[in-house]
Amino acid sequence: MRFVLRAILLLVLLAVVLALPSFASTYYLSLVIKIMIYALFALSLQLLVGCTGLVSLGHSAFFGIAAYFVTLLSPESGAGNMLWLLPGAVVATMVYAAVTGALALRTKGVYFIMVTLAFAQMAYYVFHDTALGGGTDGIYLYFRPEIRLGDWVVLNIDDQFVFYVFTLACMLLTWLFLSLLMRSRFGAALTGIRVNEQRMRAAGFSTFKYKLTAYVIGCGLASVAGFLYAAKDGYVNPELLAWEQSGLVLLMVILGGMGRLWGAILGAIALTLLQEVFQSHALFGDFASRWHLTFGLAIIALVAVLPQGLAGLPEQLRNRRRAKSIVPASAQ
Repeated sequence: MRFVLRAILLLVLLAVVLALPSFASTYYLSLVIKIMIYALFALSLQLLVGCTGLVSLGHSAFFGIAAYFVTLLSPESGAGNMLWLLPGAVVATMVYAAVTGALALRTKGVYFIMVTLAFAQMAYYVFHDTALGGGTDGIYLYFRPEIRLGDWVVLNIDDQFVFYVFTLACMLLTWLFLSLLMRSRFGAALTGIRVNEQRMRAAGFSTFKYKLTAYVIGCGLASVAGFLYAAKDGYVNPELLAWEQSGLVLLMVILGGMGRLWGAILGAIALTLLQEVFQSHALFGDFASRWHLTFGLAIIALVAVLPQGLAGLPEQLRNRRRAKSIVPASAQ
């Protein structure tokens, strides 16, 4: 019964999301696209943080590298072909992830965090301090890529509605892929590594290979988000690779609920909307220019009130009701 209700709720939610472009303004449609891109980005990090126990502070590097890849290699006179741009961005990012991950995964805990941060900062300064990507000014993507076979344009995402549906499909496919992955033997091994890596090693699992594979997959998925981000805004700059971007997506995972794929999506929705609300001059007047202060306070409050994240809220409420029902019985 509960499964049926969840399926119905999911279908209703999907119908609302698909109908949104028919009544939402361009601004709100752009905001929803941004949320879906960040949700995809957070899902990729959830595989590392929530499912494998690898807390990375350098995930933005893979997001930014893919964004620069598509922007640098797209022609200025017309749309590039997505059939090679998207796979190319994913492969380039996964190669960088395989090299850096093979070194970073030799460390653990806080050292792993620091090494991933160092690799991300290296990539950041390559684009920040050289003319490769326009330096601090960044570069523009003049035309969104399209899927083209010869002269036949199969899919043109230049239209806002088509790009909206395309982004939604990418996010849902990523969620479906990770759901199936975590239900597989590989996913079970990752969960075992997160819970007790020493026991998994004693059971005969080569934990390094499992972690490296998960790291490369997670970074590859982050590159899809970076590709979409560049296509959405048509502009990239080094800040996409900055540690603040890694911290933001990590906050999405923590706030949404670690270990739950839906948590990453909820966290992306909540954090992006909070940013929009606190930056609103209509609501906060001149104080909106200091939105980082209110945003930080809100994050602290939410993390304190929701220790299991937004995805864990129903379970938290059930436990509270159960505790209240037990106390009177024991008192009798």
